[in-house]
Amino acid sequence: MEQKKYSSFNDLEVYRNTFQAAVIVIQKILPKLPKEEKFDLDNQLRRSAKAVPRLIAEAYSKRYQNKGYQSLLDTATQESNETIVSLSQARDIYGVDKENCTKLIDLYDKSSRQIQRLSLAWAAFVPRKTKCDVSE
Repeated sequence: MEQKKYSSFNDLEVYRNTFQAAVIVIQKILPKLPKEEKFDLDNQLRRSAKAVPRLIAEAYSKRYQNKGYQSLLDTATQESNETIVSLSQARDIYGVDKENCTKLIDLYDKSSRQIQRLSLAWAAFVPRKTKCDVSE
């Protein structure tokens, strides 16, 4: 099986999917939450949904560092799981857009698994040589 070449975090399916999911959460789910959730569920869901692609992008830039990316991917998984819980609450407590919430929950569940696989794949990378390493 041929390996895909990635030149940017934009090439990662998990990044693209979670970025698009965050857009849907912000544009279609949050406006339907009741006003009393503005500073609780709304705020938490907004922050966690936006955090996942940001953390993946940042981890991508550190993928050649020995474990430099690991805590970022761990946090991305945590934020993804938190988004699943918040979407479940929006759907089950407030009846918000049940169809979209269910699709998004499935996408974030898949994304959490993809992030874990990404972490394992990056663990196999050989660290790049730095300027100091070249002369050695």
